[in-house]
Amino acid sequence: MMSRLGRPVQAAVARAALAAAFIAPCAAHADGLADLKGALARLQAQTPLKATLETKTWRRIGEGKAAEELSGQAAIALEDGSQGMRLQYSRELLSRMDAEQQAAAKNPNAKTPTLYAMRELGPEELRPMVSAAEGLARQLERGAFKSEKAVSYNGKAARQLSFTLPVTTLSDRDRKYIKDFNGTLEVWIGADGTPMASSMNVHATGRAFVVVSFEFKQEEQSVYQLAGDRLVVARKESKSSNAGAGERTEDRVIKTLQAG
Repeated sequence: MMSRLGRPVQAAVARAALAAAFIAPCAAHADGLADLKGALARLQAQTPLKATLETKTWRRIGEGKAAEELSGQAAIALEDGSQGMRLQYSRELLSRMDAEQQAAAKNPNAKTPTLYAMRELGPEELRPMVSAAEGLARQLERGAFKSEKAVSYNGKAARQLSFTLPVTTLSDRDRKYIKDFNGTLEVWIGADGTPMASSMNVHATGRAFVVVSFEFKQEEQSVYQLAGDRLVVARKESKSSNAGAGERTEDRVIKTLQAG
């Protein structure tokens, strides 16, 4: 028969075991940065990928009635695997490009929206989308970890990791003109560290050639998905604005990737 002393001791042991059961999962994911880096390491692009990528672009130059606007849209098919990345352009897209090139040859002021959009579909632009783990890892290398907090993202439990981006992310040549610089990176991750989304913001002001003041802003929002063991960017929206020397330029680019 259990002694009166044994019962309280066993009850205390049971309570401690129950508490440990709840605490252990939290402790396992207490370090969001380590979880994120671990996820990026295991989500290297190995699974072959077939996808369609579409880009929509918009640019505004100047202000008021004198402002000029240009928008464009283009889509391509791509494959990425052991043989490298292959891009496929439809006949319809190539015909549009040819027509715009011919129009520009006759009139340098001709609108070329397709050619403008195609600037966003080069390999250097697409690679970070189809191999997102490597691209995000490079961003983390440039940033300094700031904080972590539990949040909700699209109705799901998540952790938000905050980083600061130093002015050293710019080249030496660009930095010499910068007076004020502020850069931040936010990454939302799931329970196992898999990235759900990220947001980068950069704001810089400075002066060039003594008398020319300028301001630069850039925002980049990315939404991630899994394709096998590959992390991809399903949607990326970039906004930027430049103002200086009496001119102002605004750009917006939206890229969407659909696997399958």
